[in-house]
Amino acid sequence: MVLEFHTGLKQNNATGFVGTYNFIDRRLFETDGVRVPGTECDYQFSRSGNRPTHGRLYSPRYPSIYPNNVRCSYHFHARAKERVKVVFEEVSLQKGDISCLRRADIIKVFDGRDTNAPAIAMLCNELTGYEVLSTGPALLLQFTANSATPGQGFAATFHFQPPPDSTAADSDRLLKLSFGKAFESLGPEVSATTSSCHQEFSSDGSKHGTLTSPHYPSPYPPNTHCHYEFFGRGKERVRLIFQDFFLYKSADGAVDCTSVDSLQAFVNVDGRLEKVETFCGINLPKPIMSNGPKLMLEFRGTQSSRYARGFKISYSFVENFGINTGRQLKEFPCAFVYNSSESRNGTFASPNSPGPYPRDTECTYFFHGGETEKVHLHFTNFDVEGVLPCEAVSASDYVEFSNYMTEDNRYGRYCGQMKEFHVESERNFFKVTFRSNDRLDGTGFKAIYQFLEVTDEYQAPMQEEASYAMCISRPFSMLILVTIMQLYQQLYH
Repeated sequence: MVLEFHTGLKQNNATGFVGTYNFIDRRLFETDGVRVPGTECDYQFSRSGNRPTHGRLYSPRYPSIYPNNVRCSYHFHARAKERVKVVFEEVSLQKGDISCLRRADIIKVFDGRDTNAPAIAMLCNELTGYEVLSTGPALLLQFTANSATPGQGFAATFHFQPPPDSTAADSDRLLKLSFGKAFESLGPEVSATTSSCHQEFSSDGSKHGTLTSPHYPSPYPPNTHCHYEFFGRGKERVRLIFQDFFLYKSADGAVDCTSVDSLQAFVNVDGRLEKVETFCGINLPKPIMSNGPKLMLEFRGTQSSRYARGFKISYSFVENFGINTGRQLKEFPCAFVYNSSESRNGTFASPNSPGPYPRDTECTYFFHGGETEKVHLHFTNFDVEGVLPCEAVSASDYVEFSNYMTEDNRYGRYCGQMKEFHVESERNFFKVTFRSNDRLDGTGFKAIYQFLEVTDEYQAPMQEEASYAMCISRPFSMLILVTIMQLYQQLYH
């Protein structure tokens, strides 16, 4: 390495620089795989023979900046019935919070041997402690760098996990192992061998089911302390929908959940356990969703009463992020397509709607119209955490729009709590991007989409006594009346 210092002809008051240097043993940052002959940075990680079950991997030249115009592939091949777990301890590609679809430097993780497999994760910008787990014995990690300003890269660990039904796998799912030291701060552990109060739910056993508080629907006993753990795989998220909720409520009517019976939800954020929701009282909570394949609930019922029947929750391991419209694309973790050839109008919403959206999530909605069509969006609800102009400096989540696959400066970012508003494309393609960070969250958005002819003018819906109707004014005084009663009932109720 050579450093050059140049000065200009004019004198100035600049004081120069001072720095330190160290010679680092490069062996500390060697990838524990077999490099593919004839490649710069393609590696194979195999469980064959006596090769280790775990190790480390790095981007080229880590911890220095990686080269530009490079593509590296890391292929993982476990034994039959085993899984591949990768934990990104640090990712430092490019600064900011721009959508990964617009980044030149990106990490994509595929749930299989090649890029035809479903994408588990798409990582960019900067993050720590991000974990992925394959559904089978193969996993592909692909790192692409094409920017003119490369970053430091990434450092990660890998682990070939034993089959889910093995003793080793059971021990790996213990609370302190799966959630780290942060779990110890939650209080004494309830023994899974002596109490039914601690339960584990794995997507290997069932993709959906029901959990209840002890003795439900009878009152739960005093001094109850329970833990419920959920373990998904691949790009699965844990979604909880509350069917019943009635905890002990003090007579003074206090709304603070600090010193009363409560149910708390925890997820992994940047490698640490973080509380995302606390529920108490008798109001039925909205659905909640994890930011990854793991979620934990902690129930503390110290008071109880003959009326405190507890809770009943339906759980499911979902890959569609709770988005039930459009056609999901497998080449992105969370992307949905809406074609006018399939439906001229419909609805779309943020992940986990009507509940709060999950953290660390990016979802993209692609709208494809006919050659003479445009896209009109009517947002009926909008609550996305952030303050204008919705940038990284304010740690804002955001929604943005584009007439192209790349950036479109015509539209700014949208965040905060907003009244109903409309957005319309300039061509027959429209892209909507939703992105949340690892901090606060909101309830997201609900919207109506409609494909219109370019010459059509959108007219706001008028409420009638029996139904809602959408009117579209056409040239030559033609009027098309499209009844969408069910559509609006879904969005407004």
